Amino acid sequence: MSIQFHQTTKTFHLYNDNISYIMSVLENGHLGQLYYGKKIRDKEDFSYLVEKVPRPMASYVYSGDRTFSLEHIKQEYPVYGSTDYRHPAVEILQENGSRIMDFQYVSHTITGGKPELPGLPATYTESDDEAETLCITLKDVVTDIRLELLYTIFATGGIIARSARFTNDGEKAVHILNAMSLCLDLPDHDYVWMQLSGAWARERHIKNRILEPGIVAIDSMRGHSSHEHNPFMVLKRPSATEHQGPVIGFSLIYSGNYRIQAEVDTHDTTRVTVGINPTGFDWKLDCSETFQTPEAVMVYSEEGLNGMSQTFHNLYRSRLARGYWRDRPRPILNNNWEATYFDFTEDRLVEIASKAKECGVELFVLDDGWFGERSDDRSGLGDWFANTDRLPKGIPGLADRIEALGMKFGLWFEPEMVNKNSDLYRAHPDWILMTPERHISHGRHQYVLDFSRPEVVDCIYGMMKTILSEAKISYIKWDMNRSITECYSATLPSDRQGEVFHRFILGVYDLYDRLTKAFPHVLFESCASGGGRFDPGLLYYAPQGWASDDSDAIERLKIQYGTSMCYPISCIGSHVSVAPNHQVFRNTPLHTRANVAYFGTFGYELDLNKLSDEEIEEVKEQIVFMKEYRKILQFGTFYRLKSPFEGNETVWMVVSEDQKTALVGYYRVLNVVNAPYTRVQLQGLNPDLVYENLENGTEHYGDELMNLGLLTSDASCGEVVGDAKPCTDFDSRIYVLKAKEI
Repeated sequence: MSIQFHQTTKTFHLYNDNISYIMSVLENGHLGQLYYGKKIRDKEDFSYLVEKVPRPMASYVYSGDRTFSLEHIKQEYPVYGSTDYRHPAVEILQENGSRIMDFQYVSHTITGGKPELPGLPATYTESDDEAETLCITLKDVVTDIRLELLYTIFATGGIIARSARFTNDGEKAVHILNAMSLCLDLPDHDYVWMQLSGAWARERHIKNRILEPGIVAIDSMRGHSSHEHNPFMVLKRPSATEHQGPVIGFSLIYSGNYRIQAEVDTHDTTRVTVGINPTGFDWKLDCSETFQTPEAVMVYSEEGLNGMSQTFHNLYRSRLARGYWRDRPRPILNNNWEATYFDFTEDRLVEIASKAKECGVELFVLDDGWFGERSDDRSGLGDWFANTDRLPKGIPGLADRIEALGMKFGLWFEPEMVNKNSDLYRAHPDWILMTPERHISHGRHQYVLDFSRPEVVDCIYGMMKTILSEAKISYIKWDMNRSITECYSATLPSDRQGEVFHRFILGVYDLYDRLTKAFPHVLFESCASGGGRFDPGLLYYAPQGWASDDSDAIERLKIQYGTSMCYPISCIGSHVSVAPNHQVFRNTPLHTRANVAYFGTFGYELDLNKLSDEEIEEVKEQIVFMKEYRKILQFGTFYRLKSPFEGNETVWMVVSEDQKTALVGYYRVLNVVNAPYTRVQLQGLNPDLVYENLENGTEHYGDELMNLGLLTSDASCGEVVGDAKPCTDFDSRIYVLKAKEI
């Protein structure tokens, strides 16, 4: 790992064993992008990569020079309006109405490790030799705005983390209207754009398109990262596959409004920008004030989509997630929501928990309905104190009863919301986001608290701290069930209303930060009607997230497969729920529901008392299996083998760090008859080890399983006769492969 600066050519070269990132100071003082990709040797001069020729209709920076036009030069942090007509990385409105800026190189520093970003989640290092950080300082001399571009290259993997910081050293306030965390100009457009899109209950489905001249973008303007489009995008060469070929992944560590965009000009240059969505954004930067953008992460891989994903998994699992639970296998839980919804008593909860304990469950979670006057979704939000009609001794009393069973206890909150029918709203009706003299919209009969106001965050923190201090609580499910409308804060002046969306998210981060520091051993799980805020920003505070409100095993194949493009398996909340499923009303076998949920945090979303004796025995076996293999499942190396978006079968697998154990998940949606024999080529095994297939006792070398493949043929390959086990729709198997001692 190294960051080199060549003084004579003013060239920066960031490189490790995987990648090179090269840029230089251009003749006008701006930064030019020269190369990003597979590692190349360092040398003094890469200036030949700044290609300049006269072009018709171009505008030029220097009089008499018909070659230097910013429209046709690859740049690091471009500005619109001074010969570059493409979408910019930054736009700043000045007092005189101008938006032209001229950020020129001043200096740079190179340091070991990685600095924190105040108030924002970001990747981190635990020692200075894990990464190096380059900070390049540029200045606009007219406004005296100082721009610092931060680049961190990690020692291993094709990872570069980027952000930007603006400081007003001048005498007049300015307004930042656009401040991207990352801009990357690529020399061609021969890429397939891949995004993770969907909606409630079908989040993070993979969508592909070919890049063509024009603009393609994903974004959110909902106040959160959203169910619709995840803040993650991939550019892959058309020939790249899951296991080979060049791939670049882009991820934004942010939970609010964002935009990820690729603009292809008519000369085939591709400009990628990643950052806060500029629509509706207006940050007043007063004299001596600083604004820090969220962090964006780029990953380059020559090993295809799996190589890129594994790099993100390793980084986000161990250098974004933090705290006590970062490296610990997650407890198997039972959540009462789909078992009872709002209809429960304390004794009913203990009855459910008792059966769960009998089956081997380790954590019982009480979901919505325990607080205030909450008997449905129209009241109680904001009143974070127990409803003693349901819980006579409050949360401490219930927690004690659960702990007495030999289980841990967890609790649901929705801290950012309020119902009008609540004590909190009656005391502080001005604490919600609402625009003066305008209609106030609701979602799920609830309203959004103004988390841009410190006193609101302080109040919610006080109530949550009291509950967590008084009761034995080991887990918090943090929900958020509506998007933001009428985004206006009663306490900010008119020229700062464009800051509310971002200040709201900073308030959410502040509350998370205070609670996780005050209660470091509590496991936090993020949720937003399922996957509405499943993003890297929250992974910094909550090491796992409820991936989707859709718990149907077949729908989860696509959801969890898509999620794995960026996010580690240890953070994917996945449960076994009742059949017929409460979202799609599909009947799936109990073993398939578990076989999908194993590849995540694992738990149950049902009342186990309602299962048959035979099913209870199966549940007990599932829990024994998960306890034996959960460390591998949650922290092993994950490979995608067959996509649910491309056929009737889905196959994925996880391999232990020592390559001695592998678990292969095989899923078939619809049954087939007299079908061809099937096999799947595995990945990540040690070619020289002999693996026993515990399914049937056969033995195979690792190279055999990776090249010939694992046979997955079953009774569907022909006619079911004799004692052959018949297949069904929605069938699945887990193959356990263990290396034999030599």
